[in-house]
Order: sequence, then C-alpha cells, then structure tokens
Amino acid sequence: MMTCIERLRSFFDEYGVKYEVQEHRDVFTMQEVAAELHEKGAHVAKVVIAWAEGKLIMLVLPAPAHVDFDQVKDMLGTKHARPAREDEFKFLFPDCNVGAMPPFGNLYTIPVYVQRSLTEEPYLVFQAGSHRKTMKIAMKDYLKLASPTVGEFVMHAQPAGAAAGEER
Repeated sequence: MMTCIERLRSFFDEYGVKYEVQEHRDVFTMQEVAAELHEKGAHVAKVVIAWAEGKLIMLVLPAPAHVDFDQVKDMLGTKHARPAREDEFKFLFPDCNVGAMPPFGNLYTIPVYVQRSLTEEPYLVFQAGSHRKTMKIAMKDYLKLASPTVGEFVMHAQPAGAAAGEER
C-alpha cells in the first residue's frame, strides 16, 4: 500500500501542482507544527473529523481555531453534529498515522468543508500522514484539488466585557 505522502505526491504530480515537503521533529498538534516550521497558524490547516447526521465529514480550519458545532449544524442544516473519536474514523485513513490526516477528504471518500478565513491565505501547510512530515501547496491548488465546500464554522472570540459563561 502507498503511504499517505506517496499518495499525495502522485496526486499533485498528476495535476502538475508544485509542492514542498517539510520534515520536523514529532509533533502532535497543528499549533506545534506551526511553531516548528516558523509558520503563522493561519497558514496551517488543522483537520477535524466530525459526525453530522450519521455521516463522517472533514472540517479543515486554521491551526489556532476551534470548531463551533452549532455553526456546523447551521451550515449543514442538520440537527446533530459532534466531533468523531479517533476509533470511529481511523479505518478511513489506513495510510496515515492517527491524527495526521491531510485535508484531502476527497482522496478518502469523505466530504470536505473548509473554513472561509483559511481560503484567504496564499498557501496551505498540512500534515502528510505522519507527525514528522508536512506539505505546503498554493491555496488555489488546494481549492482546485480538494473541491471543498467553503463555510463558516469556527468559534470567534467573545466581545470584550462578555461574561465568561454567557452565550452569544
């Protein structure tokens, strides 16, 4: 079986997409990846696998952001959405270390949703199936190859003066 990075290289080469492979020490969060590579978190994609109405979906957002599942439900017009546990989705990504999936759900037959703010960046850095390797491609190429649905689903900072437990 091909490794994830081999699959991605083949996919990018097939479409003539330029990419850069970066190696670093083992890191397990995308914020650590950003720090390790001296990248702004806004350029680094975090992948969250979620359940929405009984189906797995891939959410792609900037590394420092967090998913707002109420917004996911609104975006999809569903009543139920929640984060998936690793044991519920790892079988979908047999060529990846758990938690190191690339933001190309289309290669794994899972729908992809990308946070709008991430699409405004010139390029994207993402894990390539391991906790030691990342890849970097132009955002225009990511959008062309992954064909994600663009939406709004991240938590936003509370306005100054809002009570800690207050809903917005």
